[in-house]
This record gives sequence, C-alpha cells and structure tokens, in this order.
Amino acid sequence: MMQSRDPERKIFLIATEESGDRLGSALMKVLRQRLGDGVQFEGVGGRTMAREGLNSLFPIEELSIVGFAAVVQQLPKILWLIGRTADAVTQAAPDALVIIDSPDFTHRVARRVRARNPAIPIVDYVSPSVWAWRPGRARAMLGYVDHVLGLLPFEPEEYRNLQGPPCSYVGHPLIEQLSSLRPNAEEQARRDAEPPVLLVLPGSRRSEIRHHLDVFGATLGRLQAEGRAFAPMLPTMPHLEATVREGIASWPVKPQIVIGENEKRAAFRIAHAALAKSGTVTLELALSGIPMVTAYRVGSVEAFILRRAIRVSSVILANLVIGREVIPEFLQEDCTPEKLARALTEVLTDTPARRQQVEAFAQLDTIMSTGSKSPSVLAADIVLATMRKGRPAK
Repeated sequence: MMQSRDPERKIFLIATEESGDRLGSALMKVLRQRLGDGVQFEGVGGRTMAREGLNSLFPIEELSIVGFAAVVQQLPKILWLIGRTADAVTQAAPDALVIIDSPDFTHRVARRVRARNPAIPIVDYVSPSVWAWRPGRARAMLGYVDHVLGLLPFEPEEYRNLQGPPCSYVGHPLIEQLSSLRPNAEEQARRDAEPPVLLVLPGSRRSEIRHHLDVFGATLGRLQAEGRAFAPMLPTMPHLEATVREGIASWPVKPQIVIGENEKRAAFRIAHAALAKSGTVTLELALSGIPMVTAYRVGSVEAFILRRAIRVSSVILANLVIGREVIPEFLQEDCTPEKLARALTEVLTDTPARRQQVEAFAQLDTIMSTGSKSPSVLAADIVLATMRKGRPAK
C-alpha cells in the first residue's frame, strides 16, 4: 500500500562496499515506491545506488582498504572521511540515517551524528558480527542505533541475549537470487557427470587470494597425484583476474578461470563440490546445494588477534545458520594440502559426509524464509516505522 507522498522526506544512506551498495539500492527502490518521487536520498554509495538517484559524497573506492598495515597508513584519510560524512548528515538533518554494513566506518559516523543530533533516527542494515567477536559492541550500539536489520535468522536472539538494540531478521539478499544459483535439468546433469566440476574459491580480495592460492594449488596437485579426476573452475572478478592468473602460474593443475558474476553463478549451477575460503560464499554454496571444504588463512598478527577474540565454535557462516557443524573447516596451521585433499575426496564422492551436507543444505530455505515479503520490503517497512516514530530531542 502506498504511504503518504510527503515531498519533504529525506533519507541519508551510507554504504562503502559493493555488497552494501546493492542492499542500499534495493532499499532505495522500495522507499521511493512507498514515499513517492519527492523523497530525497543523500549519502555515500556506489554505482547501483547512483542509478537510484544518490549523489555520493565521495567514491566508495576511497575506502577499499584491506589489512591492518594499510588501515594504519590511511588512518588520517579515513578519519577525515568519517568527519566529513558526519558533518553532511548533521547538516542534512534527514528523517532517518541508514548505515549499511562496514561498521568500522559507519558506526563511527553514527556515534558522531547521535551526539550532535539525537533526534535523527538511525537504522543499521547488516549487523556487525557481535555473535562471533566483540559481543560488547551490541550493548554499546544501544546508544546510537535505534534498530538493527539482520541478514541472518539467529541474529535477533543474539541481540536480546547481548542486551543490544532491537533487531529484526529481514532476510539475506541471497534468498532472492536462488534461481541464479540452482541448476536446471541440463545443468544438474553436468553437476552429476564425470569428471566432477570442483569450484576453487580463494577469496574476493587480493590479500585473501595471496593467503590461499599456494595452498589451494598444492591441494589440487595432491588430488591429481592420488588419481582423483576432477575439472577445476576458479571464478573471479575482472579487477582480480591479473592477480589470480599470476598466482596460478605455478599450479600443477590449471583451473578454468571464469570472469564476472554471471559466469560465477553459471559455474555454481554445474559444480559438484567446492574448495572455498570461509565467508559469505559458504552460504552462497550451501544455498546452491554444493558440498564444500573450507579454509582460512590470515597474517600472523591477525591470527593472533582473532584467536583471542572469536567466541563461536565455527567461523563458517553456513554452519552458523544451519546450527550444526556439517561443513569441515581448516584454519591457519590446519590449512594444509594434505588435510584439504583428504576432506575434498569425501565431498567429491558419494560418502556419508557429502550426503550429510546435502541434507543440511535442503533445510536452508525453511530456516532463512522471510514469508511473502522480500528482504528489501521488510527492511523498508522498518526504516519507515523508525522514521515515523523518530526520537525525542534532548
């Protein structure tokens, strides 16, 4: 149903990564349907939000910084951008501020905005991983976030347990993309055929790729030496192609490299198994019905910090959503070609371990269901409710 078309409505959105840009764009589309063309959008975003009418304060590529050393080097610039963004929100005095993921940036902005103008409602779209580490952050968010929009079904209960702000499960964007992840009859026939297609997914950032390529290449070499037949495919994005090609130059088994999101989804639809760096891709694979082995390596400093901070038994997103550790994970010193090859043999062939993953993945549609409303519609409902309710001024 159409909401009242108030031309004075103004919403400020902040997204600094491509995934957040896509979420922001879908949200903007629904908000315009509800509020009419008079709604004004301001903020920070990428290309898809620009297509919905957002003029970004700065290109989000300025914040594509990975690794502790890089962050330290760029800290003055990051702090300046945080200040500039907070100033813009305060000056705009919007009906709502929606911060989207990237908590190290967006939450710093939100805290400054709340201190300067407590009347601006703030909605956090994509929860920080309070269930995995830094649980105290949930309670701290009470001071500057009015509502959290969770992408994972277990997050509302986590916020209640951690005494954080209200959190609602609105659904993961992947549940709107199932048709592009799941095979048709012809693709299913290739998924079941020999040699099995093995996806190799070393990461979506250069630092991740550097940490994983050597061990992944050695794992494929070991599988081949053991006489295992498989057809490796490595999906990547155009801006990472050169890094990937350079990294696989010395691999004993050369994978087929496929470039771009559409080509990646096509590879998913025919894949029989996967070797993947842990992350969101594990949920993408699980929804596709692809059994997997996961691995994760980081630098020694990051490993030291993470070991002391992580408070969950598994870092595999699909395991956390399913509620059971059905996907094997090999972290740091356990991430060896020998262990990975042994585990991959289990998922490349018809074994109890493979069947257990397939059966668990079949439950995900029910676990992650949002009923008849899409994630972007549920998110817009809460933004509108929070915007109408507002907050009392000090």
